[in-house]
Formats: sequence, structure tokens, C-alpha cells
Amino acid sequence: MKNLTRLIDLQSHDVYDIFNIADKLNIGKYRNFLNEKTAVLFFPPSSISTRITFEKGIYLLGGQPVLFPSDALDKKEDLKDVCGYLNNWADIIIIRHKNIQLIEEFAKYSEVPVINAMSDINHPCEILSDMYSLSKIRDNFISDNYLFCGKNGNIGLTWKEASNVMGFALSQCCGIGYEMDGVNVYHNINTAVRGKDIICTDSLSGEELNDFKDCQITKEIMDMANQNAILNPCPPFYRGEEVSDDAIQSKYFVGYEFKKNLLRIQQAIMIWCMM
Repeated sequence: MKNLTRLIDLQSHDVYDIFNIADKLNIGKYRNFLNEKTAVLFFPPSSISTRITFEKGIYLLGGQPVLFPSDALDKKEDLKDVCGYLNNWADIIIIRHKNIQLIEEFAKYSEVPVINAMSDINHPCEILSDMYSLSKIRDNFISDNYLFCGKNGNIGLTWKEASNVMGFALSQCCGIGYEMDGVNVYHNINTAVRGKDIICTDSLSGEELNDFKDCQITKEIMDMANQNAILNPCPPFYRGEEVSDDAIQSKYFVGYEFKKNLLRIQQAIMIWCMM
């Protein structure tokens, strides 16, 4: 039994093991892996892609998903007692909750695997899916130069964890005051994008947009990156804000095709945790 709460807890061989499971799923292996097993999910109503891929993935593996809202874990009841009951019935638990400490405490008391489906500081399943997608279109995705355009938040911090685990080069382009520690930081996209292969973005709140006015990704900016560069914005992305409409409409954009693999990776993560 294994948990997945932070990417930094993995070794590179663990990541490749998950990728290998996803490959085997594509050829029909692990059919009915979750037969007669129950997956308990805690998700907020706003979740779309992460929730549907976990629920559908459980169904396709023959399992039973049981869904609760995330705030069901915010009750007065001690998490140790919640786990005490769920240990009787659940075979795997998937939690999307803003508080990473809550997810980690849940994993401490749970006798079945716990998967972090997103917190305020990280999003490990999403970035594993992106890396898997990259592995299918690049000769060696860890040799590429990565640029993350966005703030010091859950998507950027998970890309940083991924770079530490896998060993690829990661830089950040952001407004002043939004820097991540331990990465090369730019404050102007014209300089930041040169020499980069993989450009990733995250959405911004209304009050942050002005601070990022020199960091927007446009098609003209993508033309300055390395040959065969790709644009991989994290959904939800907003045209005309962190990315321009012409960038999304361009040959560089891979978002829709990349997210097809989210279903397989969610399944592969569950299988890996339960093996």
C-alpha cells in the first residue's frame, strides 16, 4: 500500500512505474482491477476534469465510487475517528481539499491508500498526467527546458517538485512578489521564453493580472521559444488573461490532447497505490 500526497515523496522510478501502468491500461491490462472494491472521494462541487476522470476511471476498472463534498471533512469529528470508520469499508480514498495538512493527517490514520487530488499548495496527479503526455511526444522530456508562467501556487510548486524528482530544468516568469524559491526567476516574458521548450501557465485572480502584465503568453511570444516548443496551460485557463486567444488557437497549444491522458494516469495512480 502506498499514498500519493506530494510528488517530492516519489523517486523517478516511481514516476516511470506509474507511466508503465498507464501504458498497459492502454492495451487492456488491469481490467476489473477494482472489482468489488469501493473508492471514497471527497471533492468540492467546482471540480470538473479531476473529478470526472477519477470517477470514470474507477467505473472502468470495475469499482464503486462513493462521493462526498470536501467540506464533509471539516466537521468537528476527529479525522482519526473518520478514518476508523472508513477503514472498514473503503479500499482507496481520494481527497481534493485546500488543506494539505488535512490530507496528510488522513493518510496517517488510513489503512488504505490516500491520493491527493489537489490542495492549495500542490496538484500531483495533474502534473504526473502532463509529464506522461510529454513522454509520448518528446524524445526525452526531462532534457527539455521548462518555463512556468504564474504565481507561487499549487501548480507552480508541483512543477518545481517534478523538476526536483525528474531532474529537468525549470524557470519561472512572474510578477514581482510571486517568486518561488529555488528556481531561476524572470519578470519579463520576452526574456524568459527564449531557449525554452515547454511553456506552462496557471490562471490568475483579477487583482493579480496587472502584476503579470509583462508575463502573458501570446503567439508572438511562443514564436520566440525553441523550435517545436509547446504551450501547456493548466485548466481552467482564461483567454485574454494569462494566455492570449491567438496562442490557444496556434500550433503550440496541446491542452485538449494532453488532458486525454488524465483518465489513464488517475487509473494508473490508483493501481500503483494499491499494488
